Order: sequence, then C-alpha cells, then structure tokens
Amino acid sequence: MRSLIVILLFTLLNSCGSQSQNKIISDIKKFQSDLNAEYKNPKESPLRGDNLTNFKQHPFFPINLKYRVTAKFIKTENAVPFELPTSSGKTKSYREYGKAEFMLDGKELSLTLYQSLSLMTDPKYKDFLFLPFRDATNEIETYGGGKYMDLKIPQGNQIVLDFNKSYQPYCAYNAYDYNCPIVPVENILPVRIEAGVKYEDIYHH
Repeated sequence: MRSLIVILLFTLLNSCGSQSQNKIISDIKKFQSDLNAEYKNPKESPLRGDNLTNFKQHPFFPINLKYRVTAKFIKTENAVPFELPTSSGKTKSYREYGKAEFMLDGKELSLTLYQSLSLMTDPKYKDFLFLPFRDATNEIETYGGGKYMDLKIPQGNQIVLDFNKSYQPYCAYNAYDYNCPIVPVENILPVRIEAGVKYEDIYHH
C-alpha cells in the first residue's frame, strides 16, 4: 500500500511538472507568433518597403528551457536617473531598478534591469522593466548591437529571465526611423545565449 502511494505521488508530481512545462512552452510559442504578427502588420512593423513586403517570419533558436532561469533579484535603493546612449547618438532617460543574479553554464552571471523615466508616467507601463544585454552570439546568429527583454517588477526577491522571449531592437531592422538604447557594459555576458530571435543581416545597411 505504501509503495502504491509513493508511485501515485510520483506520477502526480510528474504530471504537474509536464503541465507546467507545456504552459511555459506554449507561452514562448505565443511570444513568437505575436512577434511575427507585429512585424507583418504595416501599422506596427519597423520594416519598410521590400523588407516588409518580403517578411514571412522571424528565425528563432529552438526553444530551450535551459535559458529560462530563475534569478535572485536585488532592488537598487536610491537609484539616480541617468542618460543611456542610443544608436543615433542621442540619449534616453532611465534609472537602474535592480540586478538579477543567476547561474548559467556553470558561471555566476549578473544583469542590470532598468526603468524608462518616460514610460513610468504611463499607467500601462508602470511595472515595466527593460533588460538590454549582449552575449557571445552577437554578430554571429544575432544582431551585433545586442538583444532586449521585457519584464515586469517582481513581487519578491526572485525574477524569471526567459531568454527564449528575447528579441532584437527595432533599429536592427530600420536604423533610419528608430533610436535604440545601447547595451551598457555591465550587461555584456561572457556566454552564448542560444535562445530567442535570430538575426538575418539583410536589414541592416
């Protein structure tokens, strides 16, 4: 009887884990589908001319939950606003909100999360965090300027970083109409992040 209970509990735990994993993968696929739809929509897409006409879908790395990490979140106290340089030579106003510390490929890594001072005034984005980063795939499979990730302010001292939902900045596809924040030095990772959107250098001229 006892062994039967153990087997039932093990089966139940496996079932719950599979359901949770399936939902995570489903959410990533929705992110991919939504991003493709955005780039096909002339009202939303950064693409122009033939690039828009010829666009079918983004190339993505295979979904890999290794790149979905639960990080320790450390909120920055008394953060001072600063000007973050952008691709056009101008700046945008941000403040550091906190740091995410995590392990990947046996390395202790840290990324800084930011808040846009302009978006903070919009109720829709009041809990929005901006994560720009670079890694060892840049200029190979991904855009040389780095990638971005959108996050929300966590409730506790942990935050999930799902690199499967990382994407290239608009200026990677249209440097004429868009002005994108440059990845700060502290957010350059010494590892390959084989997740999220790949980049085809047909757009950047």
